Amino acid sequence: MALPDGAFGADAQAGRQKARQCQTCHGIDGIARIPIAPHIAGENDIYLITQLKAFRSGKRTHEIMSVIAENLSDEDIADLAAWYASIEIKATIPE
Repeated sequence: MALPDGAFGADAQAGRQKARQCQTCHGIDGIARIPIAPHIAGENDIYLITQLKAFRSGKRTHEIMSVIAENLSDEDIADLAAWYASIEIKATIPE
């Protein structure tokens, strides 16, 4: 399986610093702060890279994400994906 550019060698701690621009909607911890934003904590890094690159290229559009993603480098995207993917989420099934 081919991986998107930047899937390896990403820096999660650099991503944490870069995630400051994401925290208003997605939270620094990846838990959404507004109802229209998805939770991204613990999401697969390949998925996050793919989605951010789609916003950057215009393949996927959103009034806020398209503007934010257009200025992200491949390194920024990989680092952000590594940060959010590194956050552990625990789900508890009700009994």
